[in-house]
Amino acid sequence: MKYFISDTHFFHENIIKFSNRPFDEVEKMNKTMIINWNAVIRQTDEVYILGDFVVRGTGKQANEILNQLNGKKYLIKGNHEHYLDDPEFDSSYLEWIKDYYSFKYNKQTIVLFHYPILEWDKFYNNSIHLYGHVHHKKKEYLRNILGTRAINVGVDVNNFYPISIEQVLSIVKSRENKLL
Repeated sequence: MKYFISDTHFFHENIIKFSNRPFDEVEKMNKTMIINWNAVIRQTDEVYILGDFVVRGTGKQANEILNQLNGKKYLIKGNHEHYLDDPEFDSSYLEWIKDYYSFKYNKQTIVLFHYPILEWDKFYNNSIHLYGHVHHKKKEYLRNILGTRAINVGVDVNNFYPISIEQVLSIVKSRENKLL
């Protein structure tokens, strides 16, 4: 199964206040997201991390988190991936690291990018764009601008869990049915 997540911001204390996260301290936030991830993800599942995985943390800390998380992990770089430049970071915890990625799922094109974009690959052929970056901000505005086929997969709008490809398709279908 394929899953998606963005903007975990492991080790970023300021994100608790910035995004009004329900945690008293960064250690509790980190632990909750690890528990939530592993409650959903099996070792054979694929998890696409759409950026801002670790913020203000070291390469060693990123390794420690990645080592605790189930699944095959793929990284779309966000604007806070500074740990990637740390010589202690072990990129073998990730299957690959890219800026942008698209793939087909049941003949449906899925486009992954950290940032919300106005148009994406196969936009006029009903492709789906998954993004993060904006946390919980501008939800209605972005939905009105980007349309029914752009989904925020950030933890702040998904109860700190990864979401599955089936959940993504269900959200798109529900949004499109409301337009009928």
